[in-house]
Amino acid sequence: MTKDECKKLVLDIIADIAPDEDLSNVKSDVKLRDQLELDSMDFLDIVMELRKQHSIEVPEDQYEQLASLDSCAEYLTPKFNALV
Repeated sequence: MTKDECKKLVLDIIADIAPDEDLSNVKSDVKLRDQLELDSMDFLDIVMELRKQHSIEVPEDQYEQLASLDSCAEYLTPKFNALV
C-alpha cells in the first residue's frame, strides 16, 4: 500500500464516521481535528475501524501518530505492508 492509498483509506473511514464532513479540502499536513468537526469519540471510532476492517492495532500511547493525514500515512503504511 502506498502512502496516498493509506490517506484515502483514512479519509474513507472518516467519511463513514462523519458523513456530514466535507473532506474535499482536507490538508495532509494539518491536524485532522483542527480541520474537521471530530471529537475524541470520532477519533476512537477511527482507531476501532482500523482494527475492525484492517486488523491494525494502534496503542493508545501512539494515537498522536494519527493526528494528520501525513502522519497517518507515515505510521500506518508500514503496518499495512506488514500484513501482506
